[in-house]
Amino acid sequence: FVRKTYYSIRELLPVSIRRHLQKVHLRGWRKLRFPHWPVDFTVDTIHEELLRLSMKAGGVQRVPFIWFWPGGASNCLIMTHDVETAAGRDFTGQLIDLDQSYGMKASFQVIPEKRYDVSDEYVRQIRSRGFEFNIHDLNHDGQLYQDRKVFFQRARKINEYARKFKARGFRAGVMYRNQDWYDAYEFFYDMSVPNVAHLEPQRGGCCTVFPYFVGKILEIPLTTCEDYSLFQILDDYSIDLWKKQLDLIRKRNGLMSFITHPDYLIDPNARRVYESLLKHLQEMVARERIWAALPGEVDHWWRTRSEMKLVQKGGHWEIEGPESDRARIAFAVLSDDGLTYQFADCAAEASVRP
Repeated sequence: FVRKTYYSIRELLPVSIRRHLQKVHLRGWRKLRFPHWPVDFTVDTIHEELLRLSMKAGGVQRVPFIWFWPGGASNCLIMTHDVETAAGRDFTGQLIDLDQSYGMKASFQVIPEKRYDVSDEYVRQIRSRGFEFNIHDLNHDGQLYQDRKVFFQRARKINEYARKFKARGFRAGVMYRNQDWYDAYEFFYDMSVPNVAHLEPQRGGCCTVFPYFVGKILEIPLTTCEDYSLFQILDDYSIDLWKKQLDLIRKRNGLMSFITHPDYLIDPNARRVYESLLKHLQEMVARERIWAALPGEVDHWWRTRSEMKLVQKGGHWEIEGPESDRARIAFAVLSDDGLTYQFADCAAEASVRP
């Protein structure tokens, strides 16, 4: 009832009032012990520990696997923009210019009903610049997953918009989610699950920094703090938290994914912080061989990688399958401290803590 009432009057409330209500709702978030803030690696750690124990029990020192990212990239980076208002829609062109000035490509998640008009020219504006167009909820009223019957009615309309706009990706409004119902969608990938959801209305999180499949749909999780949460909830107009999250994810070779909103980046102070982030990301990508990709490219790679297999020929390992030339063989190596990762053709090239 409270949620329904809030969303029924949300558009009438100034940001200052909404921010106050959200802070009241989220109070006590710092006391939450699980998932671990600011990044949670529980799922990844369990996988690694199971592998380590299996190797130790079997007396195996090295296990080959297909490296996480194409070309042996150390990590993957994606930028996404959720367009919530007509003002954000109208700022899209300037945000594209800003992203491109730092060598960044991003996806735009666009609300198809009620909030604003989505013209064919707007869709072309995004795609003609090499950016990606995805669907963002149906009307962003916070009620998508509240009733199963209503959800399936809305899912049919969402799928119709996906076909109309030839969109392959989806994100629910306010990061609401119910993965048990995902089979109703016709999308290839979803981006509605945070790694740690302490600052989201729906708490919890997936506790991994890697994509994973939910049936036929690939989940590409959010692994950093949203810009709105940073600016409006934490009152932090710096990139310090983002840099901390990036440093943690880099050490685990994971996915660095961001949500920013053109609606909020209109503000000069917020835009200044975002430019600092773009500059930091540009330098980091160049320095550390990070794969900066669009969400659709991540979806394509993760699906292709899942179809590859390792085969042993003539005493050495080879990768077979589609686009295997993009893949690299790596080894999980047992050590006194746990596991390290080493590439097969040059162990010194990447020996990092997983």
